[in-house]
Amino acid sequence: MKGFFNRLIIINVTDQTTEVQKIDDQMLKLYMGGKGLATHLLLNHNPPGVDPFSPDNHFIIGLGPVTDSLLYGSCRYGIFSKSPLTGFYGESYSGGKVAESISQTGYDFILLKGASSKPLWIEICDKAVLFHDAEDLWGKDTYETEDLLKERCGQKGAGAMVIGPAGENLVRFAVVENDYWRSAGRTGMGAVLGSKKIKGLVFHGTQKREFHDPDQIRQYSKNMLKELKNHPATETYRNLGTPVMVAGLNNAGAFPTKYWSKGTCEHWEKINAQSMKEKLNAKPRSCRKCFMGCGKYVTVNEGKHKGLHLEGPEYETIYTFGGLCMVDSIEDIVWLNDICDRLGMDTMSAGNLAALTIEASQRGKINEDYAYGDADAVADILFKTAKREGLGGLLAEGIKSAGAEMDMADEIVHVKGLEPAGYDPRVLKGMALAYSVSPRGACHLRSTFYKAELSGMIDPDQIEDKAELFLDFEDRCTLFDTFILCRFYRDFYPWEELSKLFFMTTGVEFSKDELRALASRVTDETRKFNIREGLTIEDDFLPKRLFKEKLNGKQGISEDELSSMIQDYYRLRGWDKNGVPQEKSSL
Repeated sequence: MKGFFNRLIIINVTDQTTEVQKIDDQMLKLYMGGKGLATHLLLNHNPPGVDPFSPDNHFIIGLGPVTDSLLYGSCRYGIFSKSPLTGFYGESYSGGKVAESISQTGYDFILLKGASSKPLWIEICDKAVLFHDAEDLWGKDTYETEDLLKERCGQKGAGAMVIGPAGENLVRFAVVENDYWRSAGRTGMGAVLGSKKIKGLVFHGTQKREFHDPDQIRQYSKNMLKELKNHPATETYRNLGTPVMVAGLNNAGAFPTKYWSKGTCEHWEKINAQSMKEKLNAKPRSCRKCFMGCGKYVTVNEGKHKGLHLEGPEYETIYTFGGLCMVDSIEDIVWLNDICDRLGMDTMSAGNLAALTIEASQRGKINEDYAYGDADAVADILFKTAKREGLGGLLAEGIKSAGAEMDMADEIVHVKGLEPAGYDPRVLKGMALAYSVSPRGACHLRSTFYKAELSGMIDPDQIEDKAELFLDFEDRCTLFDTFILCRFYRDFYPWEELSKLFFMTTGVEFSKDELRALASRVTDETRKFNIREGLTIEDDFLPKRLFKEKLNGKQGISEDELSSMIQDYYRLRGWDKNGVPQEKSSL
C-alpha cells in the first residue's frame, strides 16, 4: 500500500537495541495509521494491568498516510501509551513542524520499550538510532532542551520532542513539547517518557513516502488553497484563533468559571481574542502545510511581564486560568502559559488543579492561603507541582487523588481522571455524552461535538436521537486521528473528501461505509484496551456535582438524560448495555 513505509521500529531503551518489523498491507487496511494501528499495537504489546510508569508500558509515536505530503492539515503526529493520569488509554497529538522530520526517518511507527537507568536523549534517523547521555540536560526547561538537542544533533532540519522538569518528576499530566509551544498535551505522555529517563528525541533523515498519485495531491491542494484560504472559518482562525470561543461560550452561559460554579465570567472582555489583538499584537502562525494560521504569536508590551512572547494562549488555557482561576489579565495568562510550557505541564489539567486548590483554600481545607484572581498564587501552585514540593507533591498525582486528600472529592470535576475542556456539559448536553464516553477521559477533541451544538446543527437540550449525530462526528474525528489530520480542517474534509485523500495517498478505494467501519473498529479496539485496564460503565459518567448544582439559574442535564444518551450510544456502537463491544465482521 502506498502512503506508508510499512515499517515499525522497536527501540529497547533498557539495553539500547533496536528491531525493525514489517507492517503488512492487510493490517493497514484494517487499522490505517496513527491511532488505528497504535491502539492495536498497545493491545498486543502492553501487559494487561501494567503500571503506567513500568518499563513494560510502551510509548508509541505514530504517523499517518498523509504525513509529509502536500495535503493541508497533515503535519501532525500522535503519541500513545497507558495514561499515568487516568490509568486508561492515553493519546495526544501535536502539530508544528516535527511530524515531517519523524516521517523522514523512514518509519511509520516508533515503539519505545523498557527504561534507562540514567537520563538520555535518543537520535533517530534513517541510518541508525543513537543513544546519548542527558545527565546535564536533566532539570532544564523545554525551550533550552530543544535548542541544545538540535545543536548537538547538528543536522539541518532535524525536529525534536522534549520533556521538562514536570515530566522528569513524573507529574501525571506532564506533556511532550515540540517547536517550543506545540504540546502533545493531555493524559501525561511526558511523564511516561520521564519514567523511561528519556529527556527528548531528535529525528532526521532523507526518506520520502511514495504516494499513489502525487500529481493529483498537488492539484487537489492547489485547488483547496484557492477555494478556502479566504473561507469565513479560515479567516476566523487566522484573525482570532481559538480565543474567539471565549465570547461564544460566555454568551451561551457555558464558560466554566470559579472552579465550575458559574457559567459566565464578568471579566471575559479582558481575556478574549480582541484583547489579545489589542494588547498583545497577536499575529497568526501556522504549522507546516497549513493556510489557517490559528496559532497566535503574542508579545507582552508593558507591565511586569514586558518582553515575554510565545505562541498562545489557546482558548483552553484562557478558560482554565482566566475562567476557573478567575485571572483577569491576559498578560498574566500569557505568563502562566509560558510557565507551563517551560515546565512541560498540560495547561488544562494544571489550571483545573490550581482552581481546585484555590477553592480548597477558600473553604479552609488546606493551610495555604490562595485567592481567586491571584496570578502569583497560581504560579506558585504551578512551580510547586512541577517540583513536587509541599502541596505540589499531591497535586502532581492528578485531580482524583488531590481532591480526595483535600477532602474535596465531591467537588472535583473530571471523567476517568481527566478534567473537561471549557464547554460546560450542563448547557451543551451533547458534550456531556462526549466527555462521558471519550476513551481518554473528559475530552472535547475526540468528537468536537460542541461545534454541532453551538452552530445550531442540533439543539443543545435535545436528548433523543442526539447520539446518532454524535457518532458521525466521533467516527470522522477518529479517522482524522488515523490519517493524522488537524481537527480544524473538519469543515473542509467531510466524508467524501476523506475517501479522496485515502485514495490519492494509498491507492485504496474506501467508501464512506467502509471508512466508518474502519473508524468503528478503532473505537472498539480502544474500548477493549480500557476494559482490559479495569474500565466499567460507572466510569462513563459525569461527576454527581454537575447534576445537583444549578447553572445560570436553571437545572442542567439530569442523570436520566445522560444515561439515555449513553445507552443510545452503546446500542449504535454495537456494544452491550454495559458498554462492552460485541464481535463484528472485519474486512
